[in-house]
Amino acid sequence: MALLGACAQQQPLLGGASAAAAAPPAAAAAPRPSPRPAASASEVFERTLPNGMKVLVREDRRAPTIVHMVLYRAGSIDEVNGRTGVAHVLEHMMFKGTHTVPQGEFSRRVAALGGRENAFTSRDYTGYFQQIGSRHLAEVMRLEADRMANLVLTAEEFDKEIKVVMEERRLRTEDRAQALVYEQLMATAWTASPYRVPIIGWMSDLQSMRVGDAAAWYRDWYTPSNAIVVMAGDVSGEEAYRLAEQTYGRIPARALPVRKPQQEPEQRGLRRAWVKAPAENPYVTMGFKVPRLADVARDSEPFALELLAAVLDADENGRLTRNVVRGQRIANQVGAGYGLTARGPALFVLDGTPADGRSTEDVEKALRKEIARIAREGVHDDELRRIKAQYVAGEIYKRDSVMGQAMEIGSLEIAGFSHRDADRILERIRAVTPAEVQAVAQRYFGDDALTVVTLLPQPLANGPARAPAPPPAGTRH
Repeated sequence: MALLGACAQQQPLLGGASAAAAAPPAAAAAPRPSPRPAASASEVFERTLPNGMKVLVREDRRAPTIVHMVLYRAGSIDEVNGRTGVAHVLEHMMFKGTHTVPQGEFSRRVAALGGRENAFTSRDYTGYFQQIGSRHLAEVMRLEADRMANLVLTAEEFDKEIKVVMEERRLRTEDRAQALVYEQLMATAWTASPYRVPIIGWMSDLQSMRVGDAAAWYRDWYTPSNAIVVMAGDVSGEEAYRLAEQTYGRIPARALPVRKPQQEPEQRGLRRAWVKAPAENPYVTMGFKVPRLADVARDSEPFALELLAAVLDADENGRLTRNVVRGQRIANQVGAGYGLTARGPALFVLDGTPADGRSTEDVEKALRKEIARIAREGVHDDELRRIKAQYVAGEIYKRDSVMGQAMEIGSLEIAGFSHRDADRILERIRAVTPAEVQAVAQRYFGDDALTVVTLLPQPLANGPARAPAPPPAGTRH
């Protein structure tokens, strides 16, 4: 279940909570209640401040730590032409200080308290989080509320930071062939939907961006009624809400801009594009337009699509690896992914790198043949039971982490669902039948809603050695 945001599994440009979110060393604390297992998804305190900011708290007393996370329902989906990338740029600028907290002081104070923090931008939202000893929760809430209301944006600091973002685009997209292919896939597949633009923005927009663009984005979207605060860990809901009243509750709400629907028109035939870029190997990716989850209770096809992706690519025994890589030796690498929860439209993505002596055409045919086989023959009951058991177990295991709990709650809420839907989604996944998986394989994988982008490798300037992949775009560290 792609609960990290829009199409997380197949978006190399999508930022996410970084590994730096591991729990910091805990400070000495008073005697504590006996540890208990991680809470179920239904055990969440929920209350909304008078200014419209929702407060969500998952109490988990197993360790004296807490994750504190603020999510703004403002991502690249809300940008307009000429200002692409501004959501991510403002994420960088949020660390430039306020009237009372100078530049760099936010991170320094969190570190001094023994905590860790980061930020990320996605197509659907922007997030800021800290993992801290629970006795320091009030301090990080004051810091986060301060920059929600009092950020100082100067042309001097903006001019420095926009250069950092442009270099980030060069390193993570323009110098990485597969990232360019993915960017072209989104730009070709979508016509009206703002999902067509990269989260990091087009380079020309970054070059023309000024501090006033970031200030306007901050003024438009960074208001309590467009944000939620999620806390998971060693705190009660009532205590956390009292702190929220004293910090976020003092910030007046502002009216939000009107969001236009920007509905995607029907695709009327296969689309193809090619990307020439320095690379060692060719590569192909395919995106099929499929339904996204809109109503957890009424929809059924999105759950079947989620399990279809898992049947194809759940693990080393997934059909794509078993048949296309190990069996037929057509590809060295294959993948399948579908994002279940998102604010925008959905793609079901297949991709692969050909083995020696094979072509991208061979990979494309082999991947589609695996879908066609499921459409024709279906999946066996025992295979689907195994996949569902692995899938559900993986989602439950994520709740062992307070960061996993916070992300699950926050990403559902910010995408327009409820935190209560986490368990409901797992119930719907458990109920998917082989016939439903076969039905979506039959219905959605023809040519009319397909976009294919192929990498045409060009000579590498400095020989075959490649630099390690950088962290996901959108993460600050």
